[in-house]
Amino acid sequence: MEAQTLPRVFLRPPTPTDKAALLHVNQASIAHHTPWIFPPITAEQFSAYLDRCAQADTWSRLVCQREDGAVMGAITLSQIFYGPLQSAYVGYYIGAAYARQGFMREAIALALDAAFGPLTLHRIEANIQPGNHASRALVQRLGFTREGYSRRYLFIAGEWRDHERYAMLAEDWTDYALG
Repeated sequence: MEAQTLPRVFLRPPTPTDKAALLHVNQASIAHHTPWIFPPITAEQFSAYLDRCAQADTWSRLVCQREDGAVMGAITLSQIFYGPLQSAYVGYYIGAAYARQGFMREAIALALDAAFGPLTLHRIEANIQPGNHASRALVQRLGFTREGYSRRYLFIAGEWRDHERYAMLAEDWTDYALG
């Protein structure tokens, strides 16, 4: 199994043996994630997560701490389209114990390297709820460009929620990564 690395973080595909570790970090982070994201916190939800990870249009990885291999969160490129579009959406989360320490910034950088490298994508889009200031600041620090505002864009926790739309293009990432 191939793992991509940066100094403090590495990404690897999830496996059934990750159930306890991922559920633990997610259960301990419910207040941190709410109302932005609702990652798996039960065995059934973990099973559904693995099923989604196995879809052909999905690239999912666990975010792990290099120091001890601890599972800290997850990142997914979903709805991968090829042909003239060559794009995907990025979604991510990290456990409360690991938040605001730069781990997710490294993880997204690794995911972008994969997206614009081996996956040969041209565009990655991040859709973020307007009140999620930490996530907005994160993509802005990585060089994503704000492209617009999508009203009632995603159905999350029983309601349609507005999102701000950010994007990174392959040529932007090359310039950012080198700069």
